[in-house]
Amino acid sequence: MKIDLGKNELIHFVGIGGIGMSGLALIMNGLGYKVQGSDIANNRNIERLQKKKIRIFLNHKKENIKKTTVVVISSAIKKNNPELVEAIKKNLPVYTRGDMLGHIVSFMRNIVITGSHGKTTTTSLVSSIFTAGNLDPTIINGGVLNSFGNSAKLGKSNWCITESDESDGSFLKIPFTYSIATNLDSEHLDFYKNINNLKRSFQKFIEKIPSVGKGFVCNDDQNLKKVFKKTINKNFYTYGKKKNSNFQIINIKQTISFSSFDIKINIPSKKKIIKGIKLPMIGTHNIQNATAAASLAFTIGLPEKYIKLGLSNFKGVQRRFSHLFNHNNVSFYDDYAHHPTEISSVLSGVKNVHKNKEIVCVFQPHRISRVINLKKEFSKCFKMADTVLLCPIYTANEKLKLNFTYHSFAKLIIKNSSVKLIQVDNEIQLRNFIRQNTFGEKIYIGMGAGSISNWMKNLKNIFK
Repeated sequence: MKIDLGKNELIHFVGIGGIGMSGLALIMNGLGYKVQGSDIANNRNIERLQKKKIRIFLNHKKENIKKTTVVVISSAIKKNNPELVEAIKKNLPVYTRGDMLGHIVSFMRNIVITGSHGKTTTTSLVSSIFTAGNLDPTIINGGVLNSFGNSAKLGKSNWCITESDESDGSFLKIPFTYSIATNLDSEHLDFYKNINNLKRSFQKFIEKIPSVGKGFVCNDDQNLKKVFKKTINKNFYTYGKKKNSNFQIINIKQTISFSSFDIKINIPSKKKIIKGIKLPMIGTHNIQNATAAASLAFTIGLPEKYIKLGLSNFKGVQRRFSHLFNHNNVSFYDDYAHHPTEISSVLSGVKNVHKNKEIVCVFQPHRISRVINLKKEFSKCFKMADTVLLCPIYTANEKLKLNFTYHSFAKLIIKNSSVKLIQVDNEIQLRNFIRQNTFGEKIYIGMGAGSISNWMKNLKNIFK
C-alpha cells in the first residue's frame, strides 16, 4: 500500500499502548513525525512514550482526533471504536499498523524476523550482534530489550531490524532484504481459519526474498520444511541441528546460567566452524534462535568476533524466562509462553539444567479460542513440570463459550502430562498458596500473555 506522509501531519495511534504500536510510534517520533495516541489504560509502554513528550489520551473518545490528519489502528481495535468511527466520518486516511510499519521501513535496509514462536528473542539477538559490530541499527521489536529498556530504538545506520507479526497477515506487507522464519505452528487460527492458510502465507513470505538478499529458515521445524520444499524461490539458507542444514548446530552444552555450542557452516564457497559460542540463555529453542541470528550476521559479512560478542553479551528480553526474585531456596520467574509449543520448550530447557529442583508452572491460559483449538496440545505440554497451578483464562475480551468445563480441562492436563495440578481462582488464592509453599528446592514459573506477569511480580510483596 502506497502511503503519502508529510512531516506536518498529526498522526494518531488508536491503541498506542500495545507493544507493537508503541514501538512504531516511538520510531516515527524519532524520525520527526508528529505523533499522539490513545488507549484504555496506562501501562509501561505508554510511560516510555510520555518520557519522549508524546501526547497520550486515556480512553477512546472522538474528541481525541480533533486535529488529527492521519489515523493508525492496531489489530485489536474494533469497528465501533469511537475514534475509528469519527475518522471514517471525517474521511481521514486510516492505516493498520502493518501498513504504516511497511511504509516506514521501506526507506531502510530491512531485516524482517517472523515465526509462530521465538521471533521477539531472535530479533533481539540479531540486534545485539549488530550493536556489537557497531552497525547501530534501528530496532522495532515485540518485547522490551533489557539492553536499552525499550521495544524500539532509532539507529544512525540504514539497517533496520524488525519483528514482523504473522498473527493478522501483516508480515507480508513489510519489504525486506534479509529475513528469518523461526518456525510455523497452529497459532492464530481465529484469523487464518486453518493451518493450510497459515502455511500458504509463510510460503508467500519465503517467496518474497529478493535476489539481492537472503532468507534463513529453521530446518528443524517440520511445518516450515514442508513449506520451503514447495517454494519456487530457493534464495535461503537453512539452520538447525539437522545434518543437512547450511548452518548446523553441533556440540551443545547447557549449564544453569548459559549454553555453549558450535556452528558448522556449509554454504557455497564457505565451509568452516564457528567454535565456542556462548549464550546466557537455556533451552534448545534459544540456541536455534541464536543460530538464526549468527547465520544472518555471518552471511552479511560481520566478523566472527562480533557474532560471538553480541551473543555472549546478550542482556535478554523482558518476560522471556526473566528472573524476578528468590526467597529462601525458591526462585521465581516470569515468561510470556502461552502456546503449548512455547510452554513445552521452556519447561524442557529448565528441566535440563535444574534436574533436582521441583518445577511449578503457574499457568494462565490466554484467549478462550486458543484453549478450545489447542485443548489436547495444552494437556500434553506440562510433562517437564512437577506441579501446575492452573489460573482462570485471561479472555482478552473474547465472548466465546468454552463448550467444556474448566475442571475437565484440568483433569485432562493431569492425565496427559502426569502432573499434580491445583486450580487457582484468583490472585489472592495464588498469593495464599505461595505463602504456604515457599520451601525446599523449587522453581516457580509464571506463564501466559495476560495479567499473570503482574501476579508473579506482586508475589514479592508477601515476603516483606
